Amino acid sequence: MRPTTALPGRLVAAALAVTLGAVTGLASPAEASRPGTLDKHKAVTVQVLKRLFEDGDVSVVDRHIRPDYIQHNPLAPNGTAALKAFAGPLATQFPDLKYDIKRVIADGDLVLVHSNVVLTPGTRGTAVVDIFRFDRDDMIAEHWDASQEVPATSVSGNDMFSTVSAPRTNEPGPHWLTPCTRSTATAYFDQLLLRKDVNAVDHLAPEYHQHNPAIPSGAAGLRETFTAFFQQFPRLTVDRKRVIAEGDLVAIHAHYRTSPEDRGQAVVDIFRVRPDGKIVEHWDVVQDVPSSSANDNTMF
Repeated sequence: MRPTTALPGRLVAAALAVTLGAVTGLASPAEASRPGTLDKHKAVTVQVLKRLFEDGDVSVVDRHIRPDYIQHNPLAPNGTAALKAFAGPLATQFPDLKYDIKRVIADGDLVLVHSNVVLTPGTRGTAVVDIFRFDRDDMIAEHWDASQEVPATSVSGNDMFSTVSAPRTNEPGPHWLTPCTRSTATAYFDQLLLRKDVNAVDHLAPEYHQHNPAIPSGAAGLRETFTAFFQQFPRLTVDRKRVIAEGDLVAIHAHYRTSPEDRGQAVVDIFRVRPDGKIVEHWDVVQDVPSSSANDNTMF
């Protein structure tokens, strides 16, 4: 969700600028949707992030990343050379860096990772969402991301990462839930943010838990927040770019702009949907779109 007071951390964004993409050789939906393939892509993604950023092991780049990748992080150019040049020294500069992965969602040829990246122990760090696209050879082929500094407090009292709803697990639910949860979360998102209809809160469970630091939990608080937000920004537009769903978790990557003149923000919303079709929990990461970029690919 868009309303927030946190700002992205440039250093961590630069660190994450090293991850990935290519335009050819992408896996077909049928190939990429096989459970075994999804699990393999998730395992590769976790290995790359951990080995590269925590250990400074640049050998994972050649094993798992295409040399012709397309980069959407605005702080990084295309190509694996920039990735290797940055990630290796990072582990030396921050020997205790922790890429604390909270949840991983795989859907088709896409894998989404929601993490708390902490450069120095004792600091709150940064909330980061990475989105990776795999090709038919199971190589990482493309990368988008968003990052946001973790604030000291939140309106709801929830942090930006924990799972509060039952069952308290970060793992996606069973695959049979995916079609329903995708449909529910997309319908809610479109009604609230594309059509600006606050009655979308009817999709929320009574115990709806909020992890956006600036929004309270519960349907009433969200209705009030977005009623005021739509009044403040009547020319708001939200362009939904991609939906990634697995089990009871659905992530939506979108471009929010308060006016046609606004560069806007890259936002990833993550929803947890109960088996009865009610949305019970929400996390997000919000990053301003900068005025310039090290690549020509945009953040979307």
